Amino acid sequence: MNVCHLSGKKRSSRAAPVCLVLLCFLLLTAVIVLSVFIYTNNTNSAEERRQLITNIANITEDRDKLLSIITNITEDKEKLLTDIINLTEIKDKVLINITNLEEDRDELLNKITTFTKVRNEILKKNANLLKDKDQLIKQLQVFGQEAYYQSSFYYLSSERKSWTESRRDCKDRGADLIIINNKQEQDFIMKITSNNEFWIGLTDSDKEGIWKWVDGSNLTSRFWASSGSITEPNGRKTENCAVTHLKKHPELIGWLDVACDGAYQWICEKNILPVTS
Repeated sequence: MNVCHLSGKKRSSRAAPVCLVLLCFLLLTAVIVLSVFIYTNNTNSAEERRQLITNIANITEDRDKLLSIITNITEDKEKLLTDIINLTEIKDKVLINITNLEEDRDELLNKITTFTKVRNEILKKNANLLKDKDQLIKQLQVFGQEAYYQSSFYYLSSERKSWTESRRDCKDRGADLIIINNKQEQDFIMKITSNNEFWIGLTDSDKEGIWKWVDGSNLTSRFWASSGSITEPNGRKTENCAVTHLKKHPELIGWLDVACDGAYQWICEKNILPVTS
């Protein structure tokens, strides 16, 4: 029994170092494996961290680019909004201008219509004037010795007749005995008659002392002759018609009243509008 017991103790004492060595080996292996694992993990983490930093940098750059793009888009949007506002204002102005132009067009059309009417009236009046001119020319062809002053034609007769017969001759010519309206016309008549005796269209036959022209108008401009003690008119009821001059009284310059049945030359007057070409 003792021998066996001693033998067992010897085997137990040899196995203990073996187990310790084996345990140390296993522990060393575990440390190595753990060290490799930790190293590997640390290497991968550093690489991932670098990659992450790179990605962050890229994302930050992309973000800045996007922000820049957004800023540009915002500025473009504001410019577009400003352009839209300006275009709207221009559109409104254009619409106002169109309205004004339409009003001007309508006004011009109205004026054209009015001018057309006026033109037609003028053409019609011109045609009438041409017709009247032709008629006047025909009437003036019956005048013999004639003169023109302002808007009147004058016919100076070469015959001698009474005042009534002289007026009838003027009527036959489409005229009447002369009416002298002012000093200028009086001077003109004195010039063309050369101090010869001519009937004028002045009489007080209707009422003594009330001298009237042949058209019924009252005498306003008076050119009666006077010299010394003689003052015309002075014939009272026996002398009711007027002449331009009397040769038997050369000193008297101006009208004289004479008997209406005397024989004198006469002046016919045809009053017309000036004929323009």
